[in-house]
Amino acid sequence: MILTKISVLHDNYIWILYNKKGSCIIIDPGVADAVITKIIQKKLNPIAILLTHEHIDHTGGVNKILKIYPNIIVFGPKEIKNNYIHEVVTGGDKISLLKKNIYVFFTPGHTLNHVSYYLKPYLFCGDTIFSCGCGKVFNNNYLDMYYSIELIKSFPKYTILCWSHEYTLSNLNFSINIIPKDKSIKKYYKKIKKKLYLKKSIFPFYLFNEKKNNIFLRTNDPSLIKELKLQSKSYFDIFKYLRIEKNNF
Repeated sequence: MILTKISVLHDNYIWILYNKKGSCIIIDPGVADAVITKIIQKKLNPIAILLTHEHIDHTGGVNKILKIYPNIIVFGPKEIKNNYIHEVVTGGDKISLLKKNIYVFFTPGHTLNHVSYYLKPYLFCGDTIFSCGCGKVFNNNYLDMYYSIELIKSFPKYTILCWSHEYTLSNLNFSINIIPKDKSIKKYYKKIKKKLYLKKSIFPFYLFNEKKNNIFLRTNDPSLIKELKLQSKSYFDIFKYLRIEKNNF
């Protein structure tokens, strides 16, 4: 399997996963034109679209893509009310595409019915987790988001995380503000900043690296707990505190 990403809408990622025969799956197409251009360039045959949640920057390109490729099957959670969803999915479901099994995980928090898709080694996690950060929490669903991130933490360490936005530097700036003496985060910040300056790719994003540098995955880290000096020692309370602080950063 070959994975490619398309950068659109300033900071969105659209993912295309394809096999040697050129059959492909599109994940979270927020726009259509860039996807269609890539499909034509690589001579791909799109067979499915996977949607993680309802927001327009993840679904906005679906209708136009379907007009050109009407045989595509669209999978997504029940919160997507548009009539272009062919198969509603939720956690525990299994999708068979490209002679592979894709496992659906329920990862609410950013939205009520957000899902993620796992095809080893790739986890397409939408807006649940980002490089060194996590997605915004709507409807006060902090506990849902906390458990979704804890679920992602349980995946194999070489899982490649395929999120839908590029926020790495801003997330690292926040982390340094929270825990300024952390050597790993400071080192990683310098590495990412240099790569972006040289216009080099910062992909792939491995889970084991996120566990070191993403403070939202480190709510049980004694050094972080000590730095925060919170009265409550609950890991969830630490997560909620960090997410609210990030909202105001």
